[in-house]
Amino acid sequence: MDTNFYDSNLFTYVLLPGLIFLSRIADVTIGTIRIVMVSKGHKLWAPILGFFEILIWLIAISKIFENLDNWMCYVAYALGFATGNYVGLNLEERLAVGIVKIQIITRKEASRLIENLREAGYGVTYHNAQGANEKVSIIHSIIKRVEIKKVENIIKTTNPKAFYSIEDIKFVNEGVFPMVKTKLRWRKGK
Repeated sequence: MDTNFYDSNLFTYVLLPGLIFLSRIADVTIGTIRIVMVSKGHKLWAPILGFFEILIWLIAISKIFENLDNWMCYVAYALGFATGNYVGLNLEERLAVGIVKIQIITRKEASRLIENLREAGYGVTYHNAQGANEKVSIIHSIIKRVEIKKVENIIKTTNPKAFYSIEDIKFVNEGVFPMVKTKLRWRKGK
């Protein structure tokens, strides 16, 4: 019984579909991040990610064509695509690349909220306006995407009933952004 490992049922119906599944997760995840980089104007990262995305895809699809009679490869390919979308979106959310505009509309007096945002280091532009039924204050701020949760916490603790919306922004010229505080570290011999 001289069988080749690559012709075995273990390889054909378990390992090969598993590898196709994992490669599909990788290339779709990379593709999702690449699309975000394109939309944010990162001209260096988009083509680098695109290279690896297509390289992995070509390897996976070539294995599919080599095994056209293996339906497990088709299922693995489709499951890898779906899982790659999920993983890519979660990864993109954690990376939080870019900047956003947050617009806050509040019916109650907004000076405390404005003060809290400024104390946290955020630039704020505000004006009074007329809402559907009453006077409102509208507050605008441009923040780094990674700071959204912090700003949401300030809003929720200061004015939990405030309405706010968040929009992606591709580019800003200038602005007031919180300074990143670096910790001084002592190094031996310095």
